[in-house]
Order: sequence, then C-alpha cells, then structure tokens
Amino acid sequence: MRMLTGFAPLAARYEGFILDLWGVIHDGVAPYPGAVEVLARLRAAGKPAVLLSNAPRRAAAAQASMREMGIPDDLYTGILTSGEATHRMLRDRSDPFFAALGRRVYHLGPERDRSVLDGLDLDRVALPAQADFVLNTGPDDARDPTDATLYDEELRACLAAGLPMVCANPDLEVVRGDKLVICAGLLTLRYEALGGMTRWVGKPDAAVYATVLAMLGVERARVLAVGDALRTDIAGAAGVGIDACWVLGGIHAGELHGDAGTAAEAARRAGLDPVAAVWSFAW
Repeated sequence: MRMLTGFAPLAARYEGFILDLWGVIHDGVAPYPGAVEVLARLRAAGKPAVLLSNAPRRAAAAQASMREMGIPDDLYTGILTSGEATHRMLRDRSDPFFAALGRRVYHLGPERDRSVLDGLDLDRVALPAQADFVLNTGPDDARDPTDATLYDEELRACLAAGLPMVCANPDLEVVRGDKLVICAGLLTLRYEALGGMTRWVGKPDAAVYATVLAMLGVERARVLAVGDALRTDIAGAAGVGIDACWVLGGIHAGELHGDAGTAAEAARRAGLDPVAAVWSFAW
C-alpha cells in the first residue's frame, strides 16, 4: 500500500472513479476540505466519477443533500445509493429473496428514508406482527443514534413475527459531524444474532459494482474505487477486481491515530491490499 500526500498521482493513473460519499466527500454535514476541488479537477480532465454510497435513501435524496452542502450535480457523472438499489430490487422482484417477501412492510428507520418505498406496490404497516418483512434503514430520530441496544425490543418483535429483514445500508457506523453513529448494518447483525433471516443490499455486494461500472463506461482495469471503510469500500472493490484507494481520515481515523504503519497493519489484518492510501480526498 503506497502512502500518498494527495490524490493527483491517482487521478493521472486511472480513467474512471467510484467514489464513496460519507467519509470521503463529506461527513454528513459538510464537504471535507479539498474534496470538491478533486471532483472539479476530475471533471475538467474529462474523467467520469460515479458516487457509490451505502446511504439508505434514494439517489435523488442523496443528491439534494449534497446540493445543500454546496456540491453541485455537474461535478460527478452519476450516483447509486444502497437505498436506490433496494428500491429497484423491491420494485423488480427478479431476485428470489425479494420475490418471496410479500407486500406488507414494516419500516425500521427514520421518516427521511421512506423514499426507498415511494412508488412501490407495498402496504406500510405500523407493527411487526402485521408485516410480511421488515425494511431496515437504520436508527430513527427519536432514540440515541449511538446505542444499538435501544432497538433490541423492536428486533425481537420482528423475529417473533418471523420477518425476513432487508438491510438498506450495510455500514455498521458512520461519521456524522464529529461523532460516530450506528447504521442499519449494526442492527442487522443484532437481528442475525437473534436468529433472524436477512439480506444486505449495498457495498461490498458485487451487484452494486456491476451497476456502477455500467454507469462509468470505463474498462475495469482503468477504474479506481475510493473509500474510507475497509469492510465495505475496500473489500467490495477487491471482491470485484477493482483497484482501491483507502482514505484514512474517515471511519477509521480514531483507531489509526495518524500513523501510516498502523494503517498498513490494519489493512494486512483485514486481508486487503489497496494500491494506495491518502489521509484525505484532497488534490
């Protein structure tokens, strides 16, 4: 893993880019310093960049949020979120797991993620006992977003109803501003520990990379994936044979302590070998 002081050498080496959002482009509140400049430089060079996020909401909602942060649509080629991928799988029902789900859905998550269900032939119900399956988009706004145990009673109710769970965000935690908050993936792990049946949609699943590669239109060998999470971004790229750059200042910043040797050891322990690492997504 080559440590770089900026992204410029990688921008020159590759022709297409798959970029994570949270932890790379922004922290959920504002863009990281330098990130918008990198997007602008890639656009000026005519190199396509598709944003691939485990955000559990539709792509249009993620775009609207970025606009509010000052990141215009024309700085990137396209966007795919895990929420968008979930919406399409619930709509198309071509996958056997989704074909068998039924039409009554219990939503575990905040109202802002309800767009995943918009326009679908589904009945949203108020109680797990009334549902055929549960859509998990993560913690809601009424409970502490750092404490997964607050959802155990709800998870047990879903299990008692025999509900399969669709996880629309495989992330376990995400950086929001200056703190870590739990995501749908952590609640999904707790549901699996109880014995629940689950299906994860998003990175590191190969299916989302197939969609993004089609959006890019660039030969796989000339594509670089950029992300801050070893478990999803870097492992997902490795799983489909795409080179990866690890951004160290995101989700793992607290454990790496700004030390390149610690970062290299963390990647080795995870069985991953990104081609490069940068402290931030800056030129």
